[in-house]
Amino acid sequence: MSESVEFDLDLIRRYDSSGPRYTSYPTAVEFSPDVGEAEYLRRLRASNASGRPLSLYFHIPFCAHVCYYCACNKIVTADRGKAEPYLDYLFREIRLRASAVEPGRPVTQLHWGGGTPTFLNEKQMRELMHVTRENFTLLDDDSGEYSIEIDPREVRDFTLAVLRGIGFNRLSLGVQDFDPAVQQAVHRIQPEDMTLRVLEDARVLGFRSINIDLMYGLPLQTRASFENTLDKVIEARPDRLSVFNYAHLPERFKPQRRIDAADLPAPEVKLAILQMTIEKLSAAGYQYIGMDHFALLDDELAVAQREGTLRRNFQGYSTHADTDLIAMGVSAISAVADSFSQNHIDLEAYYADLEQARLPIRRGYELDADDVLRADVIQQLVCHGRLDMKEIAETHGIDFADYFEDELRTLRTMEGDGLLKLGERHIEVLPRGRLLIRNLCRVFDRYRRESEKQFSKMI
Repeated sequence: MSESVEFDLDLIRRYDSSGPRYTSYPTAVEFSPDVGEAEYLRRLRASNASGRPLSLYFHIPFCAHVCYYCACNKIVTADRGKAEPYLDYLFREIRLRASAVEPGRPVTQLHWGGGTPTFLNEKQMRELMHVTRENFTLLDDDSGEYSIEIDPREVRDFTLAVLRGIGFNRLSLGVQDFDPAVQQAVHRIQPEDMTLRVLEDARVLGFRSINIDLMYGLPLQTRASFENTLDKVIEARPDRLSVFNYAHLPERFKPQRRIDAADLPAPEVKLAILQMTIEKLSAAGYQYIGMDHFALLDDELAVAQREGTLRRNFQGYSTHADTDLIAMGVSAISAVADSFSQNHIDLEAYYADLEQARLPIRRGYELDADDVLRADVIQQLVCHGRLDMKEIAETHGIDFADYFEDELRTLRTMEGDGLLKLGERHIEVLPRGRLLIRNLCRVFDRYRRESEKQFSKMI
């Protein structure tokens, strides 16, 4: 795949519509309450026979402050005491999940997300990792990808040292924007020196990969103001960057109602910010991975993309291709042996199931052969920008041209717009199609219609 990105404003405007980010296929809107604990356990037993490594995710939902832009599943509270009962129930879930896992399956990937994982105090962090280590086979040689999301405002004197000591080797810093006016507008006051100090301290402690999250399209942002933020971030030189498009959906996410829509940048300003971001990061030595993500050329993520081993899951892009994801905590989504299952999204229901020694699964989905096929196609496109049609056909036992006759007809129109090249054997995403990769994936998504109001804009 070409590492370059061609920015065609007219083309982007023409194709810009709503659609999934494809951290899974099918997406969570297809999950059903008919798929629950029994189906999950059956799939997990099947995956035990495979001996695949595991990926663990833990959701810590609490935040001490509300950020108006946030669309995550969270509980905003100043009461730190709420963490203790939550952990007690989370430990119950850890033991329940682990009891169904064949002993010895190594955990090659682990992630704490939220919410704000550092809402927990240092003693609670140690205890959570201790209980995890008691029940799952964590790696002791620091070779795993063990990461945590960090709010720099919630980093205390010994927080980073404790996290490094219990096994984390990667972290992601939430920033969004350094501009004080933007921070005020989204209710996230976070001085840049605070953020940069956390980054430098993490390097000293030996964290081997550091990501910074930014967001464009926030209220009061301009091209010039965001460029100023970007210049400071580039100077700090994190290993990875996630530059997300703010999706203003106040009808779905209550905190966003506190944002004055009149303060949001116009669509042409957002596009100008995006173009400037891609150009500056590319010039600074970052590879555009896709779907808002960038990485330094020698970062494992960039190397994996060039070598064809990159994958995408609920945490974004990953270098660990062949794992089963066991996710724990309120709202967490597992992906095990061609199935998905999501926990309850509210604490009361989550606690109630665990009181009865039941897995707190709210809904799920079991993929059929067509789902597996289309997920494979979408995974290849979104990670590598290239699809080997012959290989897909042989793997899944189909005639590609016949099975995807309608999809190929649509792709030929996109080929005419210069988004891709259709060859005898391969579909190649071209530089002007890289920003529109979600549009290309959606062609193969049998569940999506032209208008998808429950999803954010693709650009």
